[in-house]
Amino acid sequence: MSTSLSLVLRERAELFTLLEAWSERGWLRELDRALAQFLAELDPAAPPLLILGAALASHQLGQGHVCLDLAATLANPDFTLSLPPEGGDAEHATSLPSQLLAGLSLDDWLAACAGSALLDGEGAPLVLAGPCLYLRRYWEYERRVAQAIAERLRATSHAPADLSARLATLFPEPLVLDGERLTDWQKLACALAVQGRFTLITGGPGTGKTTTVVRLLALLQEAAMTTGAPLRLSLAAPTGKAAARLTESISGQVAKLPVAETVRQQIPTSVTTLHRLLGSRPDSRHFRHDAGNLLPLDVLVVDEASMIDLEMMANLLDALPDHARLILLGDKDQLASVEAGAVLGDLCREAETGGYSAATRARLEAQTGERVADPALVPGEQALAQHIVMLRHSRRFGSGSGIGRLARAVNQQDAQSARSTLAAGSDDLHVLRLTGEQDRALERLLLDGLGRDGRRPQGYAHYLELIRAERPAQDADVQVWDEWAGNVLEAFDQFQLLCAVRKGPWGVEALNERIAQALQRQGQLEQDHGWYEGRPVMVTRNDYGLGLMNGDIGIALRLPEPLEFPGAPLRQVLRVVFPRNDGSGTLRYILPSRLGAVETVFAMTVHKSQGSEFAHCALILPDTLNPVLTKELVYTGITRARDWFSLIESRAGIFEQAVQRRVERRSGLRESLLGIRQFIERQ
Repeated sequence: MSTSLSLVLRERAELFTLLEAWSERGWLRELDRALAQFLAELDPAAPPLLILGAALASHQLGQGHVCLDLAATLANPDFTLSLPPEGGDAEHATSLPSQLLAGLSLDDWLAACAGSALLDGEGAPLVLAGPCLYLRRYWEYERRVAQAIAERLRATSHAPADLSARLATLFPEPLVLDGERLTDWQKLACALAVQGRFTLITGGPGTGKTTTVVRLLALLQEAAMTTGAPLRLSLAAPTGKAAARLTESISGQVAKLPVAETVRQQIPTSVTTLHRLLGSRPDSRHFRHDAGNLLPLDVLVVDEASMIDLEMMANLLDALPDHARLILLGDKDQLASVEAGAVLGDLCREAETGGYSAATRARLEAQTGERVADPALVPGEQALAQHIVMLRHSRRFGSGSGIGRLARAVNQQDAQSARSTLAAGSDDLHVLRLTGEQDRALERLLLDGLGRDGRRPQGYAHYLELIRAERPAQDADVQVWDEWAGNVLEAFDQFQLLCAVRKGPWGVEALNERIAQALQRQGQLEQDHGWYEGRPVMVTRNDYGLGLMNGDIGIALRLPEPLEFPGAPLRQVLRVVFPRNDGSGTLRYILPSRLGAVETVFAMTVHKSQGSEFAHCALILPDTLNPVLTKELVYTGITRARDWFSLIESRAGIFEQAVQRRVERRSGLRESLLGIRQFIERQ
């Protein structure tokens, strides 16, 4: 053990002085420090190194990790722990984890943890699994998820005898893109999913995840109704925004299915949130549906599964009946949930290589008439791989798409190719380097976009001009005002600025303020703070009373409202207009005074943008490297753009460094799943 560490940790008082200093500097949460204090009181004999580990394990949960990997922490303490955060300075360098843990070996740390009451016993608050230290609750979540998935992998469901004919009806034409006949992975995904109780379908934007699942539901429902009662189907997503998007997408596709109308009527076209599905209880971590009150379902489809954290997945699997099929959809390359865990990423770690057994490959090819072929595929026997399909061909971003080429290069961590794609130029790509007078160019981009001819992406001034130019007459019908408000929301949705960080000059907070001030200077806003017409806001916490979900976006508008007594003239009242997240296309109008958890959203974090799509999306990178800057963040930002993408760089080289780094969520889920699966197979 190093001398510095021995001195710092010799006495508990010195340890807590250190943790308090870290908390004051923002390197730890106050919650982490308080937990360490609580555990020290539970076991007065617990060694300081174990208490330190517990504080850091709690800190890791705040960073999205399920556990503290002691070995990884010792190898690179400051980076692994994301310490210090943006704004750290040399003054405090001597108290950084890298200095304090220098010279400490893994064996020393493990030995210091041995024998503590905090680790021993069934109810102990901490769990040490190999080199990973867990808070017990998250270790139990991980075990529950692994156990439930392993049992579903072992179970089978009967496929219809005429599966090949049904697939041929749902997929009548071969897949041809850019004149080339390709393997139809959508068709293969349906064939795979119909025979199991757990299926994971992953793929990038435009690969057809929604199309696949609509046809899969038609396949399952038609087969069930041929021989008996219809299946109980449900569609869900982690956020209201994602649920609304899937609802919009799925409704039109169901109407076009080549099945009987009676079958189409039994396929849901509305999507709920996971919290609503499970029955969220106010001020509680628990849900109405759990292992003792199962969901009344036969098939559950969950979209945007990359956003599901470990705790939610554990609750979902607990509440799902054993016989029910669970189908997860998501892009494995997107950012994981803000909360702890990266369930989709853990499960899809080898999705690109397939890992299909000879039996799986032969069965799929016989049932679909498709060749299970791709240069990346390698054979395998691992059980999980036989239940995962990766959709590999994007209909949205073809070979001529600059956004598609850029997203692929970033996803492959090929920084040189990504930069070359940007430099080569494309109608759908734009780069802005902020140097000197380019700050004015930034404001022009954010306010005015790249052009005003209607064919080029526009900025935030566009929706504000529409508010004034198309405002209905004071005595216009309610339907006219509804149409106007809907058009304003649609116009705002055409452009979105995404940030990697919240703090600093290139973070969400500073840029929201800066954009509002610039719009006020232009005369587009009457004020730049408080409530004003045109203010866009995002809901930051679910509000079931108002029917608003975390991530919902609304705009404050002045709308006519009659006074209480007959014959009174109309007055204008500021209300915040939100699209209903039920796919109905209708709006809800809410007084600003009723909205407690909202923030201005000219700029939002990339994390908050997940589940959304914008015609023009601009991603601004900070001028210093930050632990959140990874290829997953850049890829997620790029793929929020439908038609145009702009990269805004505040310093050269940050983009390349971000592309070359990837998220590494600390978790033992995949290892737990493999171990439990092997145990089940031996029974």
